[in-house]
Amino acid sequence: MDEALQVVCPRCDAINRVPAARLGDGPRCGECRAPLFEAKPAGLSEERFRRHLRHSGIPLLVDFWASWCGPCRAMAPEFEAAARTLEPRFRLVKVSTEEAPNIAAELGIRSIPTLALFAGGREVARQAGAMPARRIAAWAEGAVAAAGV
Repeated sequence: MDEALQVVCPRCDAINRVPAARLGDGPRCGECRAPLFEAKPAGLSEERFRRHLRHSGIPLLVDFWASWCGPCRAMAPEFEAAARTLEPRFRLVKVSTEEAPNIAAELGIRSIPTLALFAGGREVARQAGAMPARRIAAWAEGAVAAAGV
C-alpha cells in the first residue's frame, strides 16, 4: 500500500492527503482545486507558516528574508528556480522577518537571507547567506539525506 502524505495547499492552507507515488502527478487541492505544487515558493504569514510546519508531510524549505535586504532580493529568483527543481519532494516557502517577527525571534533568525529546512515539524538544517539555485537544491537534498528524512 502506498504511503499517503499530508500536503498543505499553498493557496487555501487545506490539508490534503496525497499518495507519495502520486506527488508528481499534478495533484490538486480537495478544497479549492488549486494545484498543490506550482513550482514556485509560497509566501506565508506567521499563522500560515505554523500551519504548514505542523501539518506538512514533505520537507519544508523556508527562505527567511526582508524587503530591505539586497542579498535577499538577489536570491529571490534563485530560490524560485530551486522550487522548480525541488517540488514536489519539498515545499518551498518564503517568510518575511518584517511581517513575522515572532517566528524570526522564536527560531533565532539573526541574519538574512537564512534558509531553514524542517521535516516532521522540527528544524533539521539551517544555512545563512545567499546561494544560487543549484547550491540551494544540493544543500536541501543533502540535509534531508543527512537527517534520514
